[in-house]
Amino acid sequence: MLLAGLRTRDRIPELMDDPAIDPAEHRRALTGLARLNRFSNSVGVLWPAIAKLSRQLQRTVKVLDVATGSGDVPRKLLAHAEHAGVALEVSGCDLSATAIEEASRQPSAVRFFVHDALHDPLPTGFDVVTCSLFLHHLNEAEAVSLFSNMERSAGRMILVNDLVRSRFNYCAVWFACRLLTRSRVVWFDGPASVRSAFTPAEALALAERAGLSGATVRGKFPSRFLLTWNRS
Repeated sequence: MLLAGLRTRDRIPELMDDPAIDPAEHRRALTGLARLNRFSNSVGVLWPAIAKLSRQLQRTVKVLDVATGSGDVPRKLLAHAEHAGVALEVSGCDLSATAIEEASRQPSAVRFFVHDALHDPLPTGFDVVTCSLFLHHLNEAEAVSLFSNMERSAGRMILVNDLVRSRFNYCAVWFACRLLTRSRVVWFDGPASVRSAFTPAEALALAERAGLSGATVRGKFPSRFLLTWNRS
């Protein structure tokens, strides 16, 4: 019955979204999510488009990662850039002070700061604004607001990497969460995220409602899609 119900979205409040979550549990969950990101190659979903833009611009590309969590994605982007000889300047923001504190623990050239990307305008001056595994936390109106806020901040491109809602992905995420982390928060939030996720078509429709004309969406293995918008 549960898997059949994945035909429609079932938005489930996640434990990590609870402001009252114990900070130690939150940090354990962030560590588990970073491990899942490495396993599912989240950075590999984003990097090709950023590398291509760098070749086109022939200058330092400035990237802002929204809802950055523990900052593992922007740090990996910077590592990819250094390995490829690409000039990249990366920042990351998150509503959670605990997440930003955790992100800032590791020495890095990435600048991290607390910011409410749903209700406060994002800073400008960035070429690319990215967002990984946050869209499914939102209702439709919030998703449209996020897309609109990202559009005002992104000088060149928006990249949104998120889960696909499907029966296969639900099973895959359930097993991956238990295999890769002991965090019971992640054990609950991972499968809940798939049930809360948008399909690629639904995400694209929300982007278009936000005025992101010409946005595209493509499936990415495993269990992901990448929504891309380029400023014309």
